[in-house]
Amino acid sequence: MQEIITGILMSFDVVALYLLTSNVRAKLLLALWTALLHAFFPLIGFQFGEWLSAMFSGWTTGISSILLFFVGLQLLLSAKNTEFPAYSLPIIAILASIDTFSVSLSFGMLNLQKSVFIISAGLSTFVLSYLALIVAQRSVILKSYIFKRTAGIVLVIMSILLLKW
Repeated sequence: MQEIITGILMSFDVVALYLLTSNVRAKLLLALWTALLHAFFPLIGFQFGEWLSAMFSGWTTGISSILLFFVGLQLLLSAKNTEFPAYSLPIIAILASIDTFSVSLSFGMLNLQKSVFIISAGLSTFVLSYLALIVAQRSVILKSYIFKRTAGIVLVIMSILLLKW
């Protein structure tokens, strides 16, 4: 269940970013590209995390908790940054998808279910980013940082809970 929730939460930063972009013509293609990236980076992260887990078996929970905490903290600190960068959207999609690497790295260290997280992250990113691109084009009022803030808070809470287990 933790993998599914985190997979969905990983799409919130992209949703918040895409809510700021109102002039995208190829919405479906951009949503598909972003979803593929949200599935590709976790594959790399899980493999690296499993490797690190074998090397540092006693430290895995603490290290993964710290990684999740800092990913959540980064989302919280950047939540109010509403300026849209001048880079091209495919590059923005790559940059927005890198956070799934660090989350999957920590999941790989905890030996959690790789396929569940990857499917959850990919599907939720595709659906939510496509909806965000449509909403951004149609509504100025819904451009908010609430998705990023919510994802950051949940990841910080998850990292704290991991330390207690």
